[in-house]
Amino acid sequence: MVLRSSASMLHFYSLSTTTPKLISRFCHSSLLSTSAPSPPIRLIWLNQSYRRRTRAYSSAAVTASSPNKTGRDTFFAEETVSWKSLGLSDRISQALSNAGFDRPSLVQAACMPSILSGKDVVLAAETGSGKTYGYLVPLIDKLCSARHSGDNASEKPTSSSRSFSVVLCPNVLLCEQVVRMANDLSGDDGKPLLRVAAVCGRQGWPVNEPDIIVSTPVALLNNIDPKTHHRSDFIRSVKYVVFDEADMLLCGGFENHVIRLIHMLRFDEKLLSRMNKSQLENPVELNSDSVSQFDFEGEEDIQNESISEAEEMSEGDVDAEDLTEETQTSPVKKNDWRRVRKYYERSKQYIFVAATLPVNGKKTAGAVLKKMFPDANWVSGSYLHQHNPRLKENWIEVTIDTQVDALIEAVKQFDSKALDHGAGVSRTMVFGNTVEAVEAMVNILQRAGIECYRLHKDLSLEERAKSLDEFREKGGIFVCTDAAARGVDIPNVSHVIQADFATSAVDFLHRVGRTARAGQFGVVTSLYNESNRDLVNALRAAGKLGQPVESAFSRKRMFRNKLKKRASENKARDTPTAELRVSAVATAIFAACLGLLIMVVSAHEGHHHTPGTAMSPKPAASVGSSVAPAAVMGGFLFLIVIVSVAVEREPGRPITE
Repeated sequence: MVLRSSASMLHFYSLSTTTPKLISRFCHSSLLSTSAPSPPIRLIWLNQSYRRRTRAYSSAAVTASSPNKTGRDTFFAEETVSWKSLGLSDRISQALSNAGFDRPSLVQAACMPSILSGKDVVLAAETGSGKTYGYLVPLIDKLCSARHSGDNASEKPTSSSRSFSVVLCPNVLLCEQVVRMANDLSGDDGKPLLRVAAVCGRQGWPVNEPDIIVSTPVALLNNIDPKTHHRSDFIRSVKYVVFDEADMLLCGGFENHVIRLIHMLRFDEKLLSRMNKSQLENPVELNSDSVSQFDFEGEEDIQNESISEAEEMSEGDVDAEDLTEETQTSPVKKNDWRRVRKYYERSKQYIFVAATLPVNGKKTAGAVLKKMFPDANWVSGSYLHQHNPRLKENWIEVTIDTQVDALIEAVKQFDSKALDHGAGVSRTMVFGNTVEAVEAMVNILQRAGIECYRLHKDLSLEERAKSLDEFREKGGIFVCTDAAARGVDIPNVSHVIQADFATSAVDFLHRVGRTARAGQFGVVTSLYNESNRDLVNALRAAGKLGQPVESAFSRKRMFRNKLKKRASENKARDTPTAELRVSAVATAIFAACLGLLIMVVSAHEGHHHTPGTAMSPKPAASVGSSVAPAAVMGGFLFLIVIVSVAVEREPGRPITE
């Protein structure tokens, strides 16, 4: 009885209402096609020959792992590669060793030298490959070296000469995770190597100047007050900028804010380049007056900036002589920030990190980065956009009547320590597409005697943090939306269940990436129905052929636009029906009133009354001849009422609805 009653609840938020079909023709025609050749850029592909048998590696814990069936490791670099061999200092190498990280991963070994060199880097690698420490470690090393060299200098460094790093993340959970991971790297005294602060949520600007600021784009812009000199000092001091989950930051609601920040930082680079190249007695400086002019006069223009303008920005055709001539002219104009040229001295480093980075299409995140940063070094993981070889996948097609039983069976099947990776705790993550679906699944599991945690956007930040901490510490069942699918590092998750199948290939890759992380093994159970079949077939076909699923990508915005278009078409198609219903109801009411009026008048005419004489009935023949047509008319109008009610009700829908 519990399962049957719960089935209707889950069906109320069923997959069919949240996960419409993909266009089958799209999947069948373009799924397995190879992507178009990319423009010439520097690519660093990880050498899979480095794989060897070794113990598992996790950003939060180091635990043992079973060897790969092939006997080749898919996570670590070869044994001869050490932290020092990558160019890191003894200080940071010792801090990594103290934290339990003895060897770099394949991705870390590939990206760290490029980051240490000061070049712009685009790091696109599969989930759980060590990307966060891949950019944090070299940046911490560079900042530590700069700070210690400043301490040894005779002159005390000023605020303008001070360097620090900014890490941008799409949400507060990721910001706090980055701060926690940076603080895990400590010196021999047990204190963190650098001061790291999060500026997001309810946390304002730190009192003590940090070395690394981790923030969301909106929170960072809100804390840089344009009416003070704080913005100019901040922009000049930023030397390293990291965009974590870059594919998400460069589209959707984050797009304008991120592009605005990039414009501001690049504008500062241009002004600093002018100052360094000019030999005038009064060089153009990023002083408070020029920055204030830029802030106030260009504020409205910056807010209206778009991706298309950012692409044009990288295609300036002004050479060095033109730049020198501009330098010798009048002070900075309000629109100078628009004309950031190719030819200027770089003073900041940009690092973009993502687990999914589509490049097909002009406005995808990968295509935008190639346009804006054509000289960046690209580091790609061996299994980018591909199925993880350490991951076992179970595919179960369900119906309305079987999906609840399938969910409970999948949860109970792995609600043990069979896949705990030696940690003594089993962790299972269950994904739903909406807040309502998550709440419904929590109720279903609790009625079946299964305790679980939950996480979705309607919970407060404190409730989310508490759920995550308890899940990390105690394990168990964690029911969540895609808010926990990106970047959140929960060690030793042995099982991922998609109770609601993902709406796109991108979301699918991020969800399944919560397990089989850092060299460990994992299991994914995907429940899908008829509405998901096209996407499932596309993903399974790519997995069997060992090909990336990038050709099955559908940017979430494009996918939603398809849904909106389909909904508008359905609405347009249903509009005549709705108008017909209204007309039918009006006709029915009018016909009923008219029929009633005719019958009353006919009945009244059956008794003729003449002034001055007594009332006397009409002859029978006369009465029949007058009442019969009225009866026929009344019956006909009553038939119209019945037909109108039938038309008003949708076919197949119970009248009780």
